[in-house]
Amino acid sequence: PARAPSRPVRPRSPRRPAGPPAAERQRGRFGLLLPEVVTVRAMVLGVVVLLSVVLLLPTVRAYVNQTGELRALHGQLAAASAERDAAQVQLDRWDDRDYVIRQARDHLSFVMPGDTPWRVLGAPARTNPDAVTVPSPGEQRAGDAKAPWYESIWASVRVADGTTRTDADGAP
Repeated sequence: PARAPSRPVRPRSPRRPAGPPAAERQRGRFGLLLPEVVTVRAMVLGVVVLLSVVLLLPTVRAYVNQTGELRALHGQLAAASAERDAAQVQLDRWDDRDYVIRQARDHLSFVMPGDTPWRVLGAPARTNPDAVTVPSPGEQRAGDAKAPWYESIWASVRVADGTTRTDADGAP
Protein backbone atom coordinates (compact mmCIF):
# COMPACT_ATOMS: atom_id res chain seq x y z
CA PRO A 1 0.00 0.00 0.00
CA ALA A 2 1.22 3.38 -0.93
CA ARG A 3 1.49 6.01 1.68
CA ALA A 4 -0.10 9.34 1.28
CA PRO A 5 2.28 12.28 1.33
CA SER A 6 2.15 14.28 4.52
CA ARG A 7 2.01 17.56 2.71
CA PRO A 8 0.23 18.34 -0.39
CA VAL A 9 2.31 18.39 -3.51
CA ARG A 10 2.32 21.70 -5.26
CA PRO A 11 2.36 21.80 -8.90
CA ARG A 12 5.68 22.91 -10.28
CA SER A 13 5.79 26.47 -11.40
CA PRO A 14 7.17 27.27 -14.73
CA ARG A 15 10.86 28.24 -14.72
CA ARG A 16 11.82 31.87 -14.48
CA PRO A 17 12.78 33.46 -17.71
CA ALA A 18 16.45 33.00 -18.47
CA GLY A 19 17.07 36.76 -18.76
CA PRO A 20 19.29 38.54 -21.21
CA PRO A 21 21.94 36.66 -23.08
CA ALA A 22 25.40 36.17 -21.47
CA ALA A 23 26.99 39.05 -23.39
CA GLU A 24 24.29 41.41 -22.17
CA ARG A 25 24.45 40.19 -18.56
CA GLN A 26 27.97 41.52 -18.08
CA ARG A 27 27.00 45.06 -18.99
CA GLY A 28 25.91 47.33 -16.20
CA ARG A 29 23.11 49.83 -16.13
CA PHE A 30 25.10 52.45 -18.02
CA GLY A 31 26.60 50.06 -20.53
CA LEU A 32 29.86 49.46 -18.62
CA LEU A 33 31.24 45.97 -18.48
CA LEU A 34 31.18 44.65 -14.92
CA PRO A 35 32.93 41.51 -13.80
CA GLU A 36 30.70 38.78 -12.49
CA VAL A 37 32.48 38.92 -9.13
CA VAL A 38 31.07 42.37 -8.30
CA THR A 39 27.87 41.81 -6.46
CA VAL A 40 25.66 44.07 -4.46
CA ARG A 41 27.16 42.73 -1.24
CA ALA A 42 30.69 43.44 -2.45
CA MET A 43 29.69 46.97 -3.45
CA VAL A 44 28.05 47.62 -0.05
CA LEU A 45 31.11 46.25 1.73
CA GLY A 46 33.36 48.46 -0.42
CA VAL A 47 31.26 51.54 0.38
CA VAL A 48 31.34 50.74 4.12
CA VAL A 49 35.13 50.30 4.04
CA LEU A 50 35.54 53.52 2.06
CA LEU A 51 33.35 55.46 4.51
CA SER A 52 35.23 54.06 7.49
CA VAL A 53 38.56 55.10 5.94
CA VAL A 54 37.23 58.57 5.15
CA LEU A 55 35.89 59.00 8.68
CA LEU A 56 38.91 57.56 10.49
CA LEU A 57 41.66 59.17 8.41
CA PRO A 58 41.43 62.65 10.04
CA THR A 59 41.41 61.08 13.49
CA VAL A 60 44.50 59.00 12.75
CA ARG A 61 46.24 62.01 11.17
CA ALA A 62 45.49 64.13 14.26
CA TYR A 63 46.80 61.34 16.50
CA VAL A 64 50.06 61.12 14.56
CA ASN A 65 50.52 64.91 14.56
CA GLN A 66 49.82 65.19 18.27
CA THR A 67 52.20 62.34 19.02
CA GLY A 68 54.95 64.21 17.16
CA GLU A 69 54.16 67.41 19.02
CA LEU A 70 54.22 65.51 22.31
CA ARG A 71 57.68 64.14 21.50
CA ALA A 72 58.90 67.65 20.68
CA LEU A 73 57.47 69.01 23.93
CA HIS A 74 59.15 66.22 25.89
CA GLY A 75 62.45 67.23 24.27
CA GLN A 76 61.90 70.88 25.18
CA LEU A 77 61.01 69.86 28.73
CA ALA A 78 64.22 67.84 29.04
CA ALA A 79 66.27 70.78 27.74
CA ALA A 80 64.55 73.20 30.13
CA SER A 81 65.12 70.81 33.04
CA ALA A 82 68.82 70.57 32.18
CA GLU A 83 69.05 74.36 31.97
CA ARG A 84 67.25 74.72 35.29
CA ASP A 85 69.60 72.22 36.93
CA ALA A 86 72.63 74.12 35.62
CA ALA A 87 71.19 77.41 36.93
CA GLN A 88 70.48 75.78 40.30
CA VAL A 89 74.10 74.57 40.52
CA GLN A 90 75.28 78.12 39.71
CA LEU A 91 72.92 79.54 42.35
CA ASP A 92 74.11 77.02 44.94
CA ARG A 93 77.69 78.17 44.35
CA TRP A 94 76.78 81.61 45.69
CA ASP A 95 75.99 80.06 49.09
CA ASP A 96 79.73 79.33 49.50
CA ARG A 97 81.54 82.25 51.15
CA ASP A 98 84.86 81.45 49.44
CA TYR A 99 83.22 81.52 46.00
CA VAL A 100 81.64 84.92 46.71
CA ILE A 101 84.98 86.34 47.87
CA ARG A 102 86.78 84.96 44.81
CA GLN A 103 84.15 86.46 42.46
CA ALA A 104 84.36 89.85 44.21
CA ARG A 105 88.14 89.86 43.87
CA ASP A 106 88.15 88.69 40.23
CA HIS A 107 85.28 90.70 38.77
CA LEU A 108 85.02 93.75 41.00
CA SER A 109 88.68 94.13 42.09
CA PHE A 110 87.70 94.11 45.77
CA VAL A 111 90.35 93.78 48.45
CA MET A 112 89.84 92.25 51.89
CA PRO A 113 90.53 94.45 54.93
CA GLY A 114 94.16 94.16 55.88
CA ASP A 115 95.31 93.15 52.39
CA THR A 116 97.71 95.37 50.50
CA PRO A 117 96.53 96.00 46.94
CA TRP A 118 99.23 96.11 44.28
CA ARG A 119 98.91 97.61 40.87
CA VAL A 120 101.40 96.43 38.32
CA LEU A 121 102.24 99.03 35.70
CA GLY A 122 102.80 97.85 32.15
CA ALA A 123 101.31 94.45 32.91
CA PRO A 124 99.58 92.58 30.11
CA ALA A 125 95.82 92.88 29.91
CA ARG A 126 93.73 90.58 32.07
CA THR A 127 92.62 87.35 30.49
CA ASN A 128 89.21 87.55 32.13
CA PRO A 129 86.84 89.41 29.74
CA ASP A 130 84.39 90.22 32.56
CA ALA A 131 87.03 91.95 34.66
CA VAL A 132 86.54 95.65 35.25
CA THR A 133 89.52 97.88 34.52
CA VAL A 134 89.90 101.01 36.60
CA PRO A 135 91.40 103.87 34.55
CA SER A 136 93.76 106.40 36.04
CA PRO A 137 92.22 109.82 36.75
CA GLY A 138 93.47 111.51 33.56
CA GLU A 139 92.89 108.57 31.24
CA GLN A 140 90.35 108.95 28.45
CA ARG A 141 87.54 106.35 28.51
CA ALA A 142 85.95 106.95 25.11
CA GLY A 143 86.56 103.41 23.89
CA ASP A 144 85.54 101.70 27.14
CA ALA A 145 82.34 99.70 26.63
CA LYS A 146 81.60 99.68 30.37
CA ALA A 147 81.73 103.48 30.66
CA PRO A 148 78.39 105.27 31.04
CA TRP A 149 76.96 106.65 27.82
CA TYR A 150 77.33 110.28 28.83
CA GLU A 151 81.07 109.87 29.49
CA SER A 152 81.66 108.37 26.06
CA ILE A 153 79.71 111.22 24.41
CA TRP A 154 81.63 113.87 26.38
CA ALA A 155 84.94 112.20 25.52
CA SER A 156 84.00 112.19 21.82
CA VAL A 157 83.15 115.91 22.05
CA ARG A 158 86.55 116.64 23.62
CA VAL A 159 88.35 114.62 20.95
CA ALA A 160 86.43 116.42 18.18
CA ASP A 161 87.18 119.80 19.76
CA GLY A 162 90.86 119.02 19.96
CA THR A 163 91.17 119.62 23.69
CA THR A 164 92.33 116.95 26.02
CA ARG A 165 91.43 118.42 29.41
CA THR A 166 89.35 121.34 30.64
CA ASP A 167 89.48 123.10 33.97
CA ALA A 168 86.45 124.21 35.97
CA ASP A 169 85.69 127.23 33.72
CA GLY A 170 85.64 125.10 30.58
CA ALA A 171 88.73 126.83 29.12
CA PRO A 172 91.42 124.62 27.60
